[in-house]
Amino acid sequence: MIVSNDLALESMAEVDSADLSLPVIFEADSRRLDVISWVKENRSQVDTMLKLYGGVLLRKFRVNGVAHFERFIEEAFDHSLLNYENRSTPRSVVKGHVYTSTEYPNNQSIPLHNENAYTRSWARKIFFYCIKASDVGGETPIADSRKIFNRIPDELKARFDRHGLLYVRNYSGLDLPWQDVFNTTDKQQVEVYCQQNDIECEWVADDHLRTKQYCQSIAQHPETGEWVWFNQAHLFHISNLDKELRQSLLDSFAHEDLPRNVYLGDGSEIAEADLELIRGIYQDLTVSFAWQSGDILLLDNMLSAHGRHPYEGQRKVVVGMIEPYKNQVYKQLLPTESI
Repeated sequence: MIVSNDLALESMAEVDSADLSLPVIFEADSRRLDVISWVKENRSQVDTMLKLYGGVLLRKFRVNGVAHFERFIEEAFDHSLLNYENRSTPRSVVKGHVYTSTEYPNNQSIPLHNENAYTRSWARKIFFYCIKASDVGGETPIADSRKIFNRIPDELKARFDRHGLLYVRNYSGLDLPWQDVFNTTDKQQVEVYCQQNDIECEWVADDHLRTKQYCQSIAQHPETGEWVWFNQAHLFHISNLDKELRQSLLDSFAHEDLPRNVYLGDGSEIAEADLELIRGIYQDLTVSFAWQSGDILLLDNMLSAHGRHPYEGQRKVVVGMIEPYKNQVYKQLLPTESI
């Protein structure tokens, strides 16, 4: 459904919610309409739609490059952009705290996920700006995290919630280097960051860092009160890798030395069948739209998961995040001697 840019704020009550789906599209009549001015004037309308549907696409507005996109986020939403901390994927700074989207090879897909759901701190809102759409593919698929939560069997939800999740990462040369993940070359700064963020860390060897963090599997949205499926177990688990790479790693490393893996919070293995079921639910609920150059996609990071389809040709999508949030509801880290 396209919601016209000149739709009066009071008339939003007349929009039939059955006609709307993720993402709701606000399409300008012409690119002369400045995106900053329009969102500032219609902020309540945008916020309402974002909470209801989890994602808003702004199309055919005037956006004059990355600097304008950066200003748009900070001025229209009255928040400073966040530094991308404790990262799990490669990306580069474009300007300030605007980053490239994940720099994986263009023939690879990126499974749906909520940004930083493998930690206990994350951004509430994430913005994508399409500078150049790819010739073929390259969509940013999205899915409603509330629907994912509701679709997962109650027994599985209860088990994940009861135990929580334990993410284990080894920075030993095969994954992102710890210097990139923590934005420092100072080991002491890494240790301070881990202590402040309830991450267990250990220098296994001179430059080999191992971290463990106990995190949530579900979360409650602080504004709507809705429960969402909020973790990255299906990404971090070794079963997410293709069979050949997976077997190569298992042949080369002890289980505790794998570059990354995830367990239930008591240290026990997660059944691969459970993760395949979860991946299937993500796939069933995925919605895709074709990027147009100049598009801005705004997602509530707790209400919507996102990913990336493979693509051909050039593609340039940049990302910014705002509104830091820390999950204060979690269990204490359980013994992990078994890992």
